[in-house]
Amino acid sequence: MGLGLLVIGDELLSGKRSDRHLPKVIELLGARGISLDWAHFLGDDEAQIAEAIAAARRRGDVVLSCGGIGATPDDRTRQAAALAFDVTIVPQPEALALIEAEYGAKAYPNRALMAQFPAGARIIPNPVNRVAGFSIGDCYFVPGFPEMAWPMLEWVLDGPLKALHNAEPPVEFRLRVLGTSGEGDLLDLMEATLVQFPGVKLSSLPSRGTPQRPRHIEFGIKGPMQLAAPAFIWFRARLAERGDIDIEDLRVP
Repeated sequence: MGLGLLVIGDELLSGKRSDRHLPKVIELLGARGISLDWAHFLGDDEAQIAEAIAAARRRGDVVLSCGGIGATPDDRTRQAAALAFDVTIVPQPEALALIEAEYGAKAYPNRALMAQFPAGARIIPNPVNRVAGFSIGDCYFVPGFPEMAWPMLEWVLDGPLKALHNAEPPVEFRLRVLGTSGEGDLLDLMEATLVQFPGVKLSSLPSRGTPQRPRHIEFGIKGPMQLAAPAFIWFRARLAERGDIDIEDLRVP
């Protein structure tokens, strides 16, 4: 099972607004020992959103989605979710009752449309204005407004997704290599590390350098402590055997 994020809205792709959800979701997950496996940015295109949801369902992934669940014509996320789950859009009784309680007669005719969800959906409470988000299957949909979306996502993470909390989250050990060796020169060592220690991830971030800092590569080895620590120690030792590099330790076991 993976966990992914959809951030939806034409305004993000056009540059009218800048995304704030991705860093916040990474922060919220990290506080609970959870890692984000993927993130997609999509416009308000019903078919594309439905395709992304359906693909995640086929993989068995959990999906968090921000944006596009309003009732205006450009908001197509609820319709896309219904399409991906092959159900119709129907009034959700709990969501409708909350809107009626908040707005009274002004709930109709338009605000009540925001209680129209894919059949079988459950509500996600909105602490700001009681206009709920919804979940269906392992997919959780909240508005694009950060002041609403983020507390709603916390409710999801500490409620329906509490089982994903990890008391021993993955760790990452990092070092920086300076010298004449490039990534191509160290490719065999990187591949050998992954063969020697299956279950860890190795990242390589090269930099062309600046006048203040010469050309370098930052390496990270990430995974459960019992795997990542020996993998990092082994990798560092092999690097140290080379005569053409210097090593700066950034985070070590």
